[in-house]
Amino acid sequence: MLIEERHRRIIEALQENPQVTVKELAKMLCFSEPTIRRDFTELHKKGVITKLYGGAVLNKRAADGEIPFAMRENEKSSGKSMMGKQAAKLVHDGAVIMLDGSTSAYHIVPYIADFKDIIVVTSGAKTAVALAEKDITTFSTGGKMIVHSYSYVGQEAEDFVRKINADILFFSCHGLSMDGMMSDPSVREANLRRVMMEQCKKRYLLCDGSKFGKTFFYNMGSVSELDGIISDVEIPESIRDQLGKQK
Repeated sequence: MLIEERHRRIIEALQENPQVTVKELAKMLCFSEPTIRRDFTELHKKGVITKLYGGAVLNKRAADGEIPFAMRENEKSSGKSMMGKQAAKLVHDGAVIMLDGSTSAYHIVPYIADFKDIIVVTSGAKTAVALAEKDITTFSTGGKMIVHSYSYVGQEAEDFVRKINADILFFSCHGLSMDGMMSDPSVREANLRRVMMEQCKKRYLLCDGSKFGKTFFYNMGSVSELDGIISDVEIPESIRDQLGKQK
């Protein structure tokens, strides 16, 4: 098990049972107690948990399902890179592209650098920097930054997006239920994504396999509104059947 996956499992265990101990986690994940304690120390430094004697508690944002960008950036990075390659196949020279502030969208950047005359609009601060480093014409939505995700949100960001006519949107969410409902713990990020969807001709959800079958606080909409889903695993049939029904 990779370190990133182990950290994810620890967070999920604490979300399900805040009283879980180091000893119980070590047994659950088949790792030694010193390894779990080191994981706790690293997660504590990243602001995800607060260490306690014999255990830990999730900090509020992590308890609500909001994991810092710095952690998510390297999670399932090979799968996200694969999704980035697939997404790039849908891009063409001269395209106007929208990317949300997700780490999945961030992983698209290396694969679109060779297209000519593309314009990218993004709500992700780190994504905007990565695009600029590739000499891609880039517009940031602006707005209020959410610190844990380095994403811009709010009325200013939504107003800017409404002025853009884009060809294609690549975005993500935290959970995708088996009946095709997208959801997220962040209302502000979800609302901005909804505006992005309205301003784009084509809409593609970036969804790694860990998100299937999960539901979070705020519903973002149905995959029936989308043109496709890009994933690192096979898309469940019940979700696939819902694609594009409202288009």
